[in-house]
Amino acid sequence: MSCRAETATVYSFGDEITPKQANFGRNVGKTTEVGTSPVNAWGFHDMHGNVWEWCSDSMRGYPSGSVSDPAGPSVGTLRVFRGGGWDFSVRLMRSASRNGYAPVNRSGDLGFRLSLQTAKTE
Repeated sequence: MSCRAETATVYSFGDEITPKQANFGRNVGKTTEVGTSPVNAWGFHDMHGNVWEWCSDSMRGYPSGSVSDPAGPSVGTLRVFRGGGWDFSVRLMRSASRNGYAPVNRSGDLGFRLSLQTAKTE
């Protein structure tokens, strides 16, 4: 939800992505400071690339049919992470790209996001 900021495009800024919009594919060769990439409509930077973002839901398959902002269960052995990392290919930068990892594991391209602003809800 916060990644695409209510847009209907593949990325928060459109359907194409360039190295000027995100840190991916080793184009910088390391993580960058937050705020390096353009801001989305809700004021969040670096939502695609840089580091994968831990999410609060557990990994599970999506339900059949069309879904909007699906959330997995809050309990489970694998937690979801999204958004791609600096050393991954462009195909993994989409907000829909997700994977699961055990919370006890650590990685230099996996982080989390802190927000000091109120999220839009309707």
